[in-house]
Amino acid sequence: MRDEAERQATLTPDGFVPHDHPLRRITPLAETALRRMSPLFDQLYASNGRPSIPPEHPFNSSLLMAFYTVRPERRFCEQLRYNILLK
Repeated sequence: MRDEAERQATLTPDGFVPHDHPLRRITPLAETALRRMSPLFDQLYASNGRPSIPPEHPFNSSLLMAFYTVRPERRFCEQLRYNILLK
């Protein structure tokens, strides 16, 4: 069963991330692509069972790891705690 992706509404990057930062241009492109792929994801996931991690989360994480050249996933998880650009 595919779980729904939730957006964290309490923290917005508007005050922290510059308006000309590349992530501001890449984020809408990634969200559009994931929205278009959402029906395909729905077909791939079972309708019963435990909810899984939404495929959007690992995809976004992989993009950020590639852009910021954070290789180990463990290091990426550590940086998620304090790097405002990743939130």
